[in-house]
Amino acid sequence: MTVQLKNYYREFTRFLRSTDFSKALILSISIVVPISIFSSLGKLEIGVSLAMGCLLSSPSDVTGTYKHKSLGILTGALLGGCSYVIAKYAATGLLSSLVMLFLLIFAISYLAVYGFRASLVSFAGLLAVVLSFAGLSASSIEIWQKGLLIIGGGIWYLLLSSLWHFIRPKRATEQLLSETMELTGEYLQIRVKLYRNADHSQQLSKELLQLQVELNEKHENLRELLISSRKSGGNSGYARKRLLVFIDLVDILELAMAHPLDYEKMHELFKNDEAIINDFASFSEKLALQLMQIATALYRKKDLPVLELDKLLGDLENSFREFRSKIDIPERRESLLMLRHLLDYQQQQAERIINIDHVLRDIAKKPRPVMREKEAQKFLSTQEYDVKTLLSNFNFQSPFFRHSLRLSLIMIIGFLAGFYFSIQNSYWILLTIVVIMRPNYGLTKQRTRKRIIGTLIGGALAVGILFLTQNTTVYAILALVTLTLAFSLIQKNYTTAAIFITLSIVFIYALLKPDVLKVIKFRVLDTLVGAALAAAGNFFFWPKWEKQELPGNIAASLQANLEYFREISSFYQLKGKLPTSYKLSRKQAFLKIGDLNGAFQRMAQEPKAQKQQLALFYEIVSINQTFLSVLASLGTYIRTHPTTKASSAFKDYTENIIDNLETALNYLQDPSAEKSEKSFKRSPEEGLEEKYEKLVNYRNSEISQGKLDIDPKVREELQEAHLVTRQLKWLGELSVLIKKNCIKIIENK
Repeated sequence: MTVQLKNYYREFTRFLRSTDFSKALILSISIVVPISIFSSLGKLEIGVSLAMGCLLSSPSDVTGTYKHKSLGILTGALLGGCSYVIAKYAATGLLSSLVMLFLLIFAISYLAVYGFRASLVSFAGLLAVVLSFAGLSASSIEIWQKGLLIIGGGIWYLLLSSLWHFIRPKRATEQLLSETMELTGEYLQIRVKLYRNADHSQQLSKELLQLQVELNEKHENLRELLISSRKSGGNSGYARKRLLVFIDLVDILELAMAHPLDYEKMHELFKNDEAIINDFASFSEKLALQLMQIATALYRKKDLPVLELDKLLGDLENSFREFRSKIDIPERRESLLMLRHLLDYQQQQAERIINIDHVLRDIAKKPRPVMREKEAQKFLSTQEYDVKTLLSNFNFQSPFFRHSLRLSLIMIIGFLAGFYFSIQNSYWILLTIVVIMRPNYGLTKQRTRKRIIGTLIGGALAVGILFLTQNTTVYAILALVTLTLAFSLIQKNYTTAAIFITLSIVFIYALLKPDVLKVIKFRVLDTLVGAALAAAGNFFFWPKWEKQELPGNIAASLQANLEYFREISSFYQLKGKLPTSYKLSRKQAFLKIGDLNGAFQRMAQEPKAQKQQLALFYEIVSINQTFLSVLASLGTYIRTHPTTKASSAFKDYTENIIDNLETALNYLQDPSAEKSEKSFKRSPEEGLEEKYEKLVNYRNSEISQGKLDIDPKVREELQEAHLVTRQLKWLGELSVLIKKNCIKIIENK
C-alpha cells in the first residue's frame, strides 16, 4: 500500500509540473481575468465572449514549434469567431438552422484532411457552431461584435501562452524528452519479462506494440521540436545536446527491437543454466531503471543519478566468461553464440545510456557528429496545405469525407431531438456528439464509454458536494480548479477529464441558477443521448471498418520494410559511409509498423461481425513486426561491426526474400492482376551456411589442438557468419509466411 501511495504521489507531482497542467492553468487564467474585470464593470457578456475565444483557441496549443503553435491558436480563434457569426446569422428558423448545421459542420470537419493540428483547429469551429445555440449572447452586443470578441479572446490566450513560452522556452522539450526516455525504459522492462517468462509472450508482445505506437508519436514530436528549433535558432549548445540525446534514444529503441530472440528456444537451450539468463535479465532491468532515473531527474531538474553501468557490465562479462569456461564449446556453440549476441546488445545499450548521461552532465568528450541541416530536414514530416488535398479527398472512398458527412447528419438528428422533445440545454447533445464522434467506430466506442462513465461519476460527486455546502465562494473555487484539471487531463485520461468537465459545468451553473440539481439531471440525459447518437452514427452511416483499411496498412508496412531491407542489403554489399536513404527508410519502416499496430488495435474494438479475420490479421501484424525486428537486428549489426565481403549466396537469398515481399504486395494492391514469381538458378538456401560451417570446422580443429582462446578476427567472422546466416534464414521464413497470409487475406475478403 505504501508503494502504491508513493507511486500516486509521484504521478501527481509529475502531473502538476507537466506542460499539460501549465496550459490548463494558462487557459483558466485567460478565462477568469476577462470575466472578473468586465463583470465588475457590469459588462459580463463581453468577458464571457472573450473567455469563449480563449476556450475555442486553446485546443490548438499542442506540442510543436512555437511558430506552428501560434499559427494554430490564431487560426482556431479566427475560425471560431467566423463560425459563430455565420451560425448565429443563419439560424433564423428551423429549416435555415438545419441547412446551416449541415453545411458548416461538413465544411469545418472536412478541414481535418490537413492533419492532426488542422483537426484541432476545426474542433474550434465545430465548438463555436454548437455554442451559438447556447443562448449566451446579450441583446446589447451585436453578433458581429461578439465574433470579434471571440477572436480577441483567442489573441489574449495567445499572448499569455507566448509569455509562458518565453519565460520557460525549454520546458516542453524537457518534458517530451523525459517522457520519451521513460517510455523507452518501460519498453526495455517488458522485454526483460520475455527473458524470464516465455509463456506470456503473446500478452507482453501486445504491450510492446502499444508502447511502440506511443514512442513513434513521441519521436515525431521530438523531431519537429529539435530539428525545427535548430533551424530557427542555429546549432546552439542546448539544441545540439538534446538532439544527441534523442538520437541515442532512437538507437536504444532500434537496438531493443533489433534483438528478436527466439525466447522458447532460448529457454530450451538454457533450461539447465538459468543463472546466466538471470544475470543478463538483471542487467537489462538495471539498464531500464537507470534510464528511467535519468528521465525523472531531467524532468524534476534534480541531480542526475550515479551511473553504475561500467561496474555492472564488468560483472556481466565475468559471468559470460565463467559460463564459457564451463561448457563444451563445440557441443554448446549455438548457446554460446546466442549469449555472445546478447552480451554485444547489452554493451551497446549501456554505451547509449552512458552517452546520454555524459551529454546531460556536459562531460567533455570528443564531439560526436550531428547530421547537417539539409539532411536533418528530410526527417521532418511536412503537411501540404493546398486545394489538391481537399479535392482528392472529396469522394466516398475518403474517410475524411465520410466522417464529415456522417457528423453533419448526426448533428442534425441531435438538433431535431432537442428541438422536438424540448430538452433543456439541448446544445449539450450537440456538444457531446462533436467531442465523442471520431472517424472510426473503435475510437468513438472507446470515447463514448469514457464520456458516459466520467459524466455519471462527475454528476454523483457534484450532488454530494451540493448537499454538503451551498457556499458560492466554494463553488467558484471548485469551478476554477475542476476546469483546470479537466483541460490538463483531456489528452492523458479522458474518463477523469470527463469527471472534471461535468463538475466544472455544474459548479458554474450553481453560481448562476438555483435549480442546479435539475441541471445535473439534464447534463446526464443529454450526454447519454449524444453518446448514443454518436455511436449509432458510426455504426449505421457509411462506417469505416478497419478490416477494409487493414490490407492497405499492411501493404504500406510491407513496402516500408521492403525498402529498408533493400538499403540493408545494399549497405552490406557496398560497405562505405551509411547513406541518408538508409536512415530515412528505417524511420519510415518504424512509422508504418506503428500505423499498422494502431489500425489492428482499433479493429479489435469493433463489433464481432466486423472482425471475423481478427486472428489472421493478428498473425500477419505479428509476423510483420518480427520481420522488422529481424531487419533492425541485421542492420544494426552491419552498421556497428566490421563485415566481410557478401557472398553470392547472400545475394541470391536476398533476391528470394525481395521476390516474396513483392508478390505479397502485388496480391494486396491488385488482387485481379496476373501474378508471376521469379525462378532462380539454384535453391536460395544452397551455399548460405557454407561460410559459417567452414569457420566452425576451423575453430573446432583449433580447440582439438588445445587452442582454447579464439583469435578476435576469427571470433568476429564467426559471429558475423552466424548472425547474418540465421537472420537471413529467419527473414526468408517470415517472407514466405507473409506471402501466404496476404494471399489468405485476399481470398477471404
